[in-house]
Amino acid sequence: MVPFRMFRGARIRRNFNVFACNRGVRNMTDHIVMLSGGLCSFFAAQRVLDQQERRVVTLLFADTLSEHPDLYRFLDDVEKRLQHPVTRISHGMGLWDLFNQQGMIANTQADLCSRIMKRDLCDKWVKANCAPKPTLHFGFDWSEASRLDGVRRAKPWATCEAPMLEPPYLWKHNMPDAAREMGIEPSSTYADGFEHDNCGGFCVKAGQAHFARLLHKRREVYLYHEQEEQSFRDRTGKDVAVLRDRRGGKTKPLTLLAFRQRIEGGGLFDEDDIGGCNCFAPPETEGAT
Repeated sequence: MVPFRMFRGARIRRNFNVFACNRGVRNMTDHIVMLSGGLCSFFAAQRVLDQQERRVVTLLFADTLSEHPDLYRFLDDVEKRLQHPVTRISHGMGLWDLFNQQGMIANTQADLCSRIMKRDLCDKWVKANCAPKPTLHFGFDWSEASRLDGVRRAKPWATCEAPMLEPPYLWKHNMPDAAREMGIEPSSTYADGFEHDNCGGFCVKAGQAHFARLLHKRREVYLYHEQEEQSFRDRTGKDVAVLRDRRGGKTKPLTLLAFRQRIEGGGLFDEDDIGGCNCFAPPETEGAT
């Protein structure tokens, strides 16, 4: 298996038709689908394209440069199936490049990776390339109305919608088969049992059960982030970590190294602590932008 760290160079050359904000001509696009690479945003994109003139629709993907290679294959398949290009943008650095630059590891309440690499980046692109008061479409399903509420509070300058909140409703567990019926094989992330397809399975908002699955299903990815976390700790001298240990009623940092050693030693972990990505819905402590 190719080591995770080797994916980045080929990815950038092959997958980018847009690399930074405001490099293209203003096209006054009215409808922007925030295409995450997940199944729900794919079905949202399909609905928007069915309902709007194609010339006013942009499928926008913000790349963290930390994605699994099969996500890019999925995006290529989406372009072919929907017969519509995916506009791909990036902040230009990977997750740990950002954490090192900012001097902190992101967390649930300070999700600087989601904010800088997703929300702020997409907002800048939209404001630079689209008509005033554009309509932004998000891949939230019918059970995630609260996420749409959060996005609407944060983006009063746009109309925010979630097509999959409307009938006909589609259960998330039915989406893989529905995609296959359309001739699209979902990303291998779903076959590996992950709840979302972002950042190659890594997520600072994920819990112990999620990282246990990452170790089991994508060991090379886990070890890459373990090494980067330890390098950050060594360089900064900060006792910080992606995970938290709440045993004994006191919360303290739990490094990926310590967590792996616990699992490999047969130790217990919180099997219900999934957590999960919520990149486009800002934390409640974050104000409108």
